[in-house]
Formats: sequence, C-alpha cells, structure tokens
Amino acid sequence: MQITELVVYPFKSARGIAVPKARIEAMGLAGDRRMMLTDPDGHFITQRELPALAGLTAIPGAAYVTLKLDDGREMMVAPPQPDHRQKVAIWRSIVDAAVADDSVNAKLSDWFGRPVRLAFIDGESRREASPEWAGQGTPMGFADGYQILVTTTGSLAALNADMEQHGEGAVGMNRFRPNIVLDCDEPWAEDRWAGIEIGGIQFDFVKPCPRCIMTTQDQKNGSRDGANPMPAMGRIRMSADRRVPGPLFGWNAVPRGEGTVQVGDSVIVTGEREVWAIKQR
Repeated sequence: MQITELVVYPFKSARGIAVPKARIEAMGLAGDRRMMLTDPDGHFITQRELPALAGLTAIPGAAYVTLKLDDGREMMVAPPQPDHRQKVAIWRSIVDAAVADDSVNAKLSDWFGRPVRLAFIDGESRREASPEWAGQGTPMGFADGYQILVTTTGSLAALNADMEQHGEGAVGMNRFRPNIVLDCDEPWAEDRWAGIEIGGIQFDFVKPCPRCIMTTQDQKNGSRDGANPMPAMGRIRMSADRRVPGPLFGWNAVPRGEGTVQVGDSVIVTGEREVWAIKQR
C-alpha cells in the first residue's frame, strides 16, 4: 500500500492543491487550512452556505498569498498584522485569529456579494482537537475537527459501484476533501485500522468522518446539480455507533511525529481495532 495523492487546502473550504510531497507537522500538513472566511461577527463560512468558495484558489508564497477566482479576479494578500485580531468561531471552537487588512476584506466582500473577513491561524492562535478522541494537547488549524483526513481508493470504488448500480453516476475523491489518499484495494479496510506509519511517522486513526452536504457539491464550481453520493452513503455507510452518527467516509488521523511524506511512499498498518459498526441494509 502506498500514498497515491497528497492534497493541501490552504484556505478552508476553497480549492485543494495536489502536491508531490508535504511536510507533516503537529497541526497536520504544513500550510493546511491556515486561512478561513468568516462573517463580520467571526463565524466561519464554508461551501455549505457559500458554494462559490469552490472556485477560489489560494496559493501561498514567500511574502504573499495569491487569491484567484476562476473568472480571472485575483489579488495578493500580505500577512496580517499580529495585533489586528478577532475571536472567530468554528463549530464549538473559539480561536484568537489574525485578520486581514480592511481593504482585503472589502475586496473579498465584493467578490462574494456579502460582508466577509479573512482570518488566519498564526503563532498567537491556539486550537486543539477533541481530547476525547485525539488525546490531550493536539494542536490544529481551521480544519473541521482533526488534523488530517485519510481516504482510500478501494472505498471510493465501492461507493461508486453502488452509485452506478442505482443509476446515480460516480464521483471523484475530491468530493471528500482528503489530505492523504491511499491505494488500498480493499473497501473500508480503514474501518479496522488503529493507525498507519509513513516514513517513520505514526498517524493514529482517531475517529471516522461523518459526511455532509459538501460531498454533493462539484469541487470545481460548487454546483449541486451533478452526481450525489449521499444516497449511496445512506445505503452502505450509515454509522451504527451513536457517538458518530450519520454517513461515514474516510478517517480523521492525528500525526504523532514530524517529517516529510510524498506520493509513492509505502504505508504500513500499525495496528487493528474492532471494526467500526455500520448499519446493515
């Protein structure tokens, strides 16, 4: 088994960037989900309520971040001043974030047709994953709940097979916005993995990932008119464990070391657990 794809999402809910290699840090892949759009009150905004975010690409550079929309609009954003801050809310977390310059926020508000602000995780920001699942003191950025999301090609193939059997088409892996994709042929094998090791770095599989309406959105344009994986996940991937209700795809992982991984690296399963319970149809 090996890594077949690595994806970084510099801007939460915007377009992912496939990379040949990535630095693994305590917060996950270096640069992953370090920026986030919020409303003026600091509440986070995602594709769930703003599908147009699917058309935004953020390209980090040495001195600036370049933001691009598919229609050609573009701007360069300087790092925010550390004293320009706001409390921002992402799910149950309240984070002290740095905020972009007012001119940047005004331009983004014009782009998206509503008042928005651009928040950054910086050296002063503090957020941790749930200690109930990840253990104490695991830092993270603006990802929904955990540092890294891992998926497998075999599980996507099984999901698409069910969709095609019911005349629902097929979807690509980008619908699930993973960080690390593995080329495991066995569908849902990850449901029994306790963790994996890549290049000497341990990744603990701490919680399966419940899925939402974002999986129904085309990750190039935000449209919900195409193939929809939710009915198939409802048929074959509904959690039977009340701690994590809903349809599941992929596993949240916490890195227990630092280093660099790359596409093609071998992956070792480090242990197994009792398979996660899925409702039988």
